[in-house]
Amino acid sequence: MTRAVPFILAGIIALILLAPVSAHAQSLPKISIGLEKSDNPADLSTTLQILLVLTVLSLAPSIVITMTSFTRIIVVLSFLKHAMGTQQMPPSQLMIALALILTFFIMSPVFMTAYEQGIKPYTAGTIDRTLAIQKAMAPIRDFMLRQTREKDLALFVNLANLPKPATPADVPLRALIPGFMISELRVGFQIGFVLFIPFLIIDMVVASVLMSMGMLMLPPIMVAMPFKILLFVLVDGWYLLVQSLVSSFH
Repeated sequence: MTRAVPFILAGIIALILLAPVSAHAQSLPKISIGLEKSDNPADLSTTLQILLVLTVLSLAPSIVITMTSFTRIIVVLSFLKHAMGTQQMPPSQLMIALALILTFFIMSPVFMTAYEQGIKPYTAGTIDRTLAIQKAMAPIRDFMLRQTREKDLALFVNLANLPKPATPADVPLRALIPGFMISELRVGFQIGFVLFIPFLIIDMVVASVLMSMGMLMLPPIMVAMPFKILLFVLVDGWYLLVQSLVSSFH
């Protein structure tokens, strides 16, 4: 019953808000969508731009995961939760929100450069769409290339049977994106391994003490968890973790 209270309140508020609208429904403008013939090429161009924007918005989550620093950050935060043994704290939604905030913080200079070089001149009408896309993608490509190992990039270039790129600008996105992803996973696992070591030592010490005391029925994980949290708080773990993550991209 308590779970249904918010929905009941929301329904009552919606009815209150919609009551004045229904009373004056005749004065509201009508919006209609249809297909009509047009002899103006600008109408077609505007329609294609709207479809392009909607496509980009629908692919935005995939772009954030595959072409930004999100992958490394969320992998490290997941390792941290498992190393501390706190499966429910912090909540997964909070960890994803923190990963998104750090991603936008790290990627903001890249996005601003892409906007200044590509999107802003295009909206001002000084360059065409093709050149705008190339200029906007250039900072993102540079960021991905800096974080990608040459070995990982060469793997997908060979798997795709592509010629060896002469310059970084010649690297196609279909080889750059998967190479960037596995490089990010590699670095994330390396940082996660380092995170596991101090918490693993606490688990081993607690298990040894309990065994020496003959307390075999007491789960070592339950006893070690407060010590793990205490250690993480005393060393200012969130500060060190965020500092290490952000510094790893420079």
